[in-house]
Amino acid sequence: MKMHHVHNYYNKTTFDQGHTHKMRGVTSYEIPTGNSHVHSYNGVTTVDRAHVHHYSGVTGPAIPLAGGGHTHEYQGPTTIDQGHCHHYKSLTGKEKATP
Repeated sequence: MKMHHVHNYYNKTTFDQGHTHKMRGVTSYEIPTGNSHVHSYNGVTTVDRAHVHHYSGVTGPAIPLAGGGHTHEYQGPTTIDQGHCHHYKSLTGKEKATP
């Protein structure tokens, strides 16, 4: 049986309109691409100043870690809500195997 994996992610958005939001979640299983793979992700930010933003995207390819395993970069904009959006750029956590 082939083992699949996911990644946790956590980050803060850019500071816009006097505030930030936090993003937290788990990616999809791996999606093969070329000699590597990517993951999709989506979610809703934390509430700040009485609103949230939605986000979604696809990570970059796997980035090997010195101690073994790998991570992925992910970045993009949130939806526009209350007249503004935020941006984010971060790395996922190390992979978590799933059956």
